[in-house]
Amino acid sequence: MVRAYSQEHIYKHPWERVTSASWRKFADPENKRALSHILEVDTLNHKVDSSSGKLYTTRAITIHAPGPWFIRKIIGQDICHCVESTVVDAQSRSMQLSTRNISLENFIEVEEKIRYNPHPENPKLWTVCKQETSIKIKPLSALASMAEKIEQKCVEKFQANSAKGREVMERMCKYLEAESSGISVLPIS
Repeated sequence: MVRAYSQEHIYKHPWERVTSASWRKFADPENKRALSHILEVDTLNHKVDSSSGKLYTTRAITIHAPGPWFIRKIIGQDICHCVESTVVDAQSRSMQLSTRNISLENFIEVEEKIRYNPHPENPKLWTVCKQETSIKIKPLSALASMAEKIEQKCVEKFQANSAKGREVMERMCKYLEAESSGISVLPIS
């Protein structure tokens, strides 16, 4: 069975600011507490397509393994490696991120897709963030009810982390807004 959910959030900030915040959220030391499940982020590749002007980026993200602690004990690993692929089209003002795990895939498959676009009703000042996540526990398919419960726990953890991520993005947007206005800002807390 696969658990899937989607969320939508409206940032009351322009697309350029929100996408800048997305790039900077992991690098800002003030966000380490809220994003404590993120252990490391490394850029593997980035290029601009000369014909389309689109930016393509691939990052490696290391996180605390999702799911209940006893599952981490069973599989003997408490970290998970993920790959994030991003496409930014500044001309159409679209940013798409797709993240999936590349370790623990014998046990769990997680795919997250996030898209940032200008809000249709207020495209110059607001940004819509659409997030879709699917989670599939693999080895427990014979124990369907247990797999469903574990998938649900994973969904709850991912939703909680998504809420933390939105809080970080809001803080980063406010920081960038102040920065662009020339206001000296103390670190975000």
